[in-house]
Amino acid sequence: MGLQARFLPIAAGWVTLVTAVTIAAPLALRDRLPDPIATHWGPSGAPDDSMPFIASLLFQVGLWALLAGGALVFALANATLLRRKANRMGLGALLGGLGLFLLGLQAVTLKANLDASDWGQAADLGWDALLAVAGLVLGGWLGALVARPGPDDRPEPSAVPTRRIPLRPGQRAVWVSSVSSVALVALGGSLLAAGLGLAVLALIGGEGALWLPAVIMSLVGLLGATFGSVRVQITEEGVVLFFGPFRLPRRHIPIERVERAWTEERFPIGVGGWGVRGLPGAMTIMIRGGECLVLGYVSGGRLAVSIDDAERGAALLNTLVDRASTGPSAR
Repeated sequence: MGLQARFLPIAAGWVTLVTAVTIAAPLALRDRLPDPIATHWGPSGAPDDSMPFIASLLFQVGLWALLAGGALVFALANATLLRRKANRMGLGALLGGLGLFLLGLQAVTLKANLDASDWGQAADLGWDALLAVAGLVLGGWLGALVARPGPDDRPEPSAVPTRRIPLRPGQRAVWVSSVSSVALVALGGSLLAAGLGLAVLALIGGEGALWLPAVIMSLVGLLGATFGSVRVQITEEGVVLFFGPFRLPRRHIPIERVERAWTEERFPIGVGGWGVRGLPGAMTIMIRGGECLVLGYVSGGRLAVSIDDAERGAALLNTLVDRASTGPSAR
């Protein structure tokens, strides 16, 4: 049985398990829950909206079925995508993260409503809301880890550029390219500004309940603004990646670590979304779908970056790798 054939039953089993827990947990506690139950909390931390018990249950199950079912249907319709480790890891991270995130939301909601006389008496959420965020991160990591086993794909020979950029002995060359996502940067900047605004209100007005959304929005916004753009520089010393408008953080990959470079077509749906996706050794920096520069490490790992003019960058990098392997006399 192939790797993708083994992966799909595991993914389907996980979807079934999350569905069962989503249905069973509220039903087991129904006698201790108000009807309707609180389903939304305002900035103050107090409940401000409700739904009938059955409607809330159907909404949670339907949302999970729509998201997870859609991902599985897409995987079944494009089964060849799962032959690649990066695609399996992306789907695993998506299903794992969404599953634990929704279960975390449900757990927080049930806990707040437990033994309340009516939905208006439900407890404040407080820092319990971080449980859902932790579930999203932990589930994504575990899902990618479960989907990771199996050999890392090697590019087809035709995908490895045979063209090199000819350089004379001693001649130096630099390749620089950058790409940014206006949507990611704008969304990240907006969330960061909103989070800082809430923090100011919490500080001035003494509204302690505002600190949680302020921290979450600020962190998510900062990540979006930082990893919504990338600049890649290739020199004889290796590859340097700069992130964000201030080119921080930065990552340096020495030329000695690179075995070869090539280009591939990759898209967010295939790697699990936008931003930094995957784990070290099988990571993709996805800013926009399309042509990507892919580095193959001597250790067997890979790093892909969606960047413009990737073919020229790969050709120069291969030339510099060849030069480095022949020793100082070729430089």
